[in-house]
Amino acid sequence: MIRRAPRRSTLLSALALAGLLLASTLAGAAPAEPCRVLARLPHGRDAYTQGLLFHGPELIETTGLYGASTIRVLDPASGRILRQVALPREVFGEGAALLGERLYVLTWRSGRVLVFDANSLSPRAELRLGGEGWGLTTDGRRLLASDGSHRLTWRDPASLAPLGQIEVTDNGAPVSRLNELEWVDGLILANVWQTPKIAVIDPGTGRVLSWLDCTALAAGQGFGPDDVLNGIAFDPGARRLYITGKRWPAFYVIELPGRTP
Repeated sequence: MIRRAPRRSTLLSALALAGLLLASTLAGAAPAEPCRVLARLPHGRDAYTQGLLFHGPELIETTGLYGASTIRVLDPASGRILRQVALPREVFGEGAALLGERLYVLTWRSGRVLVFDANSLSPRAELRLGGEGWGLTTDGRRLLASDGSHRLTWRDPASLAPLGQIEVTDNGAPVSRLNELEWVDGLILANVWQTPKIAVIDPGTGRVLSWLDCTALAAGQGFGPDDVLNGIAFDPGARRLYITGKRWPAFYVIELPGRTP
């Protein structure tokens, strides 16, 4: 077996994680760092963004609102819609996760999880989920869902049966209204509803290790008070994050937390 030297990016990720863990241990509340923007790219103003993820070189975005929820496949550079399907008019689309070639899409209060072929966007299955659906991600084996509380629930991708929970806290206090989720290098990144911050969470303990503060970025975006920061996608090739908000005019490409520009 040939052993290859670890990539520099992997070593940097390990060092960044070690730094976050140390800072969280030595301090009380988790430290905050500003979002470091690398690029601004177009985003459709009609997109009430609920979920965001990469599928190869393309972005998949799920949008909400009754009668207007969609799945969109986008060109990241231009924001152009390459393919789109409408969700049933009676559901409010929420977060999504890609596991294998199956795209799981949550709905808010209907208890339905819609499963699509990730390439064709054709329906494949429908599963039931008790409670509300907010955000969804995966560690590559299990699904991890948020429901607007401070708890994240691991779920079996075949049945959605619960496999365990993570209680998210910062300095011992519950962090509620966890929304859109993204799994990045063994950590969970989470939007927090109605805030301009992204929590960086240790999945083993539930502790918030740090915050990405996008306050300056969020100012003046969208059309109203509900058009908040929401949507996190990790581009593993470029090792960058793409973030946006509901009805924001742009995607922002930002540095991973714990890195220097």
